[in-house]
Amino acid sequence: MHKIAVIPGDGTGPEVIREGLKVLEAVSKIANFEYETKTFDFSGERYLKTGKLLENEDIEEVKGYSAIYLGAVGHPDVQPGILEQGVLLKLRFSLDEYINLRPVRLYAGVQTPLKNKTFKDIDFVVVRENSEGLYTGKGSFSNKGTKDEVAIQESINTRKGVERCIRYAFEFCKQRNKRKKLTLCGKTNVLTYAWDLWQRVFNEIAKEYPDIETDYNHVDALCMWMIRNPEWFDVIVTDNMFGDIITDLGAIIQGGMGIAAGGNINPHGLSMFEPIGGSAPKYTGKNTINPLAAISALQMLLASLKEEKAADLVEKGVIATAQKLESLSAGRMGYSTQEVGDLVVEAME
Repeated sequence: MHKIAVIPGDGTGPEVIREGLKVLEAVSKIANFEYETKTFDFSGERYLKTGKLLENEDIEEVKGYSAIYLGAVGHPDVQPGILEQGVLLKLRFSLDEYINLRPVRLYAGVQTPLKNKTFKDIDFVVVRENSEGLYTGKGSFSNKGTKDEVAIQESINTRKGVERCIRYAFEFCKQRNKRKKLTLCGKTNVLTYAWDLWQRVFNEIAKEYPDIETDYNHVDALCMWMIRNPEWFDVIVTDNMFGDIITDLGAIIQGGMGIAAGGNINPHGLSMFEPIGGSAPKYTGKNTINPLAAISALQMLLASLKEEKAADLVEKGVIATAQKLESLSAGRMGYSTQEVGDLVVEAME
């Protein structure tokens, strides 16, 4: 019995999670597995009404589940950073979800803005360190509010954190078993402390994987090559900030936020899966948001639970449905949010 903690969240999050749960119910019957869910209201609305974010007892309860299915975090009436720090990052850090896994795959029939590139050219994965770097929130002000103000934001990179991320990337590349090429994305020519550590650890671990080709790109160059030659990449490993940036670029070349999903992974514990497009508040309640990213996140969740047959069925349902939509963008799909969910179920059946 799989126990799934559901966090619909804010904005369009509940709408896309509704469709994901519809698909989950259908595929569980086809693939013959049992599950149960419980919904947790960690949202902007709850914060505005009660002042509560994520309490320690909430985290302890969630730890009893097999996986977390997240819609979105972000509310227009809540100051930016409060929900992100108090819910999303707190979950990631408390559960030690130190890997952010982002598949970047263009499905056949889906449009990409890249000229002369097809689904054969865009199929790689970004492994992003998810618990250190600039996202630790370390820093300080001096002379705040004056003309001499200085703001310092610190990037914290530990040997342990860097090593476990890079080792995960090598193992993932080995198990993925495609091009067997791992690219380190950094900025060794300017960020000479953090990226000296990353490069040294990368080189050391590479010796344990002689069958995997290794490569290095500065982050600015990698952004260029992702556009010009995405077929060069198999698996990319990088830090928290650079990973945040290049995965949004990856989402666009795979067809847009409407189909991009990701996982916050603790390889030995509880992981959380989500669409990466955010809460999209301007589309809330209009039944026009694309749920395919959330359904793709469900596919990743099922794979993490070793329900391979179910995960394969969901992915095939997403691919078949994506080919029927006029666009992957909200309001231009040619179908409502609910109808897209129905199409995925029909394709699986």
